Amino acid sequence: MYDLVIRNGTVVDGSGAARFTADVAIEGGVIAAVGPRLGAGKEEIDAAGKIVAPGWVDIHTHYDGQATWDQEMAPSSWHGVTTVVMGNCGVGFAPAKPDKHDWLIGLMEGVEDIPGTALAEGMTWKWETFPEYLDELERLPRTVDVGAHVPHGAVRAYVMDERGARNDTPTEHEIARMSQIVEEGLRAGALGFSTSRTILHKSVDGELVPGTSATKEELIGIGRAMGRIGYGVFEMASDLKRDWNEFAWMGELSRETGLPVTFAALQSIAKELPLDEQISEMRAQNARGANIVAQIALRGNGIVMAWQGTVHPFRFKPAWAEIAQLPWPAQLARLKEPAFKQRMIAEESVFPASDLIGLMMIVAGGWSVQYEMGEGFNYEPTQDETIAARAAAAGVSPAEYAYDLLMQDEGRGFIYFPILNYADGNLDFLEALQRADDTVNSLSDGGAHCGTICDAASPTFMLQHWVRDRAGGRIPLELAVKRQARDTAVLYGLNDRGLIAPGYLADINVIDLDALKLGRPWLAFDLPAGGKRLLQKAEGYVVTIKSGQVTFRGGAYLGVHPGKLIRGPQSAAARLAAE
Repeated sequence: MYDLVIRNGTVVDGSGAARFTADVAIEGGVIAAVGPRLGAGKEEIDAAGKIVAPGWVDIHTHYDGQATWDQEMAPSSWHGVTTVVMGNCGVGFAPAKPDKHDWLIGLMEGVEDIPGTALAEGMTWKWETFPEYLDELERLPRTVDVGAHVPHGAVRAYVMDERGARNDTPTEHEIARMSQIVEEGLRAGALGFSTSRTILHKSVDGELVPGTSATKEELIGIGRAMGRIGYGVFEMASDLKRDWNEFAWMGELSRETGLPVTFAALQSIAKELPLDEQISEMRAQNARGANIVAQIALRGNGIVMAWQGTVHPFRFKPAWAEIAQLPWPAQLARLKEPAFKQRMIAEESVFPASDLIGLMMIVAGGWSVQYEMGEGFNYEPTQDETIAARAAAAGVSPAEYAYDLLMQDEGRGFIYFPILNYADGNLDFLEALQRADDTVNSLSDGGAHCGTICDAASPTFMLQHWVRDRAGGRIPLELAVKRQARDTAVLYGLNDRGLIAPGYLADINVIDLDALKLGRPWLAFDLPAGGKRLLQKAEGYVVTIKSGQVTFRGGAYLGVHPGKLIRGPQSAAARLAAE
């Protein structure tokens, strides 16, 4: 008798092949059989009329701190994710000298908008080296498996102290030492190395992430650690300045090591290279033998603006400064005052000195690129849904319309501002990229940007929007599942998952595709020390199964934690042998 049998489901197995009807049997945390009329199970799930797909593998998250204290791993686990890879964008918490704890927290808070108070209260810091950090992760079971990159920022600070934090140029000896630390992390089980090279990534004190201006010699010198080990992914977020010639050194590193280099490919105000040029430069290097992979987001990346969020259009008004430090009930009372409202609307914004002044001005008054965000919001909104258009139709100023939107539901209203990936006012440019073999679905930033986005819901959005509801070009269900499960797994050498076939991990979602629906976002204050985060649930996940155990049923968390730490590449053959 099997441990669990899923009966009569429509299996979309992750390979890209056509769907078929079958039972799926699970034994010992592994898929034991797939086919018609399989034997009995100790537990059985009726999946007739439902989609049976692999668990999602999310390769771009920032749960580095949360994973040390939280077993549920929400919100990603709410959206069918069964594997996360963290330590992206060059930020993380190991290696860490004791006197650098606060600095690393400030770096993560600034870059990824994770409340520093939550990190300070939640993390135990029972580690210094990266291998010790992995040991600490291994002690806590979760709903999902976790894997990690060695982050450039932490490594630089560990080796170079203040010089590393200031982005000074390292000596040859320091490069060699950083490469050695990365190698030690890889040997302990890291899945790769990550770095950040964008002005959008700054510490809470406004300092650029260590490594932002790193030379080719530093990047390749560190990256060679992966070549010595024989595995690993080099992950990067970059502004792709033309004079940096990023794709040349990425190609050189990939050809030398034989390993993949992956980067965030976006329409971005910070990137000098337009997206189509990013892709063409990547493909030119790949034609010469490199393996560079573009990580693409499936919707506009940006800001969900709210009074209690990190950003909103009135943040730079003198009137807001008067109440910014008040508790929320007192803020709300003032915001309801008609005279205060009129003063806030009439005032000019006062911007601090910053190289991001252009972005701040659009936040404060870019009404033609900001959208009303109501119930059942479509993340591919049209110009008719902009604040400017809605205000004109209502006969009021855009600022007043935005103010009233934010005041909905007792001050819990939202405005959507996609600052990245929405330059055309639609997502048409992603249609071809989702069919390309040199791109992967990514950039959810699960666990991060707590006061501005909730893109951890991206896998659900993929199915709801791109497969089922989109008015324009859609993608087949089989392709969508392959891209969010098998393709992401294979990039990181996780060859034991992402497929529904005998011998593979029993990481499975049973989904009612007709009922699948993103819920309305909300701001919760449930992180340690009352830290805030934007959350979004979904309807339509009948069950999520991790390593053969049901972790969520009907969207409800069951308190079951079969998830483990991933140490290095995984093979289905090795797992079968172990069983």
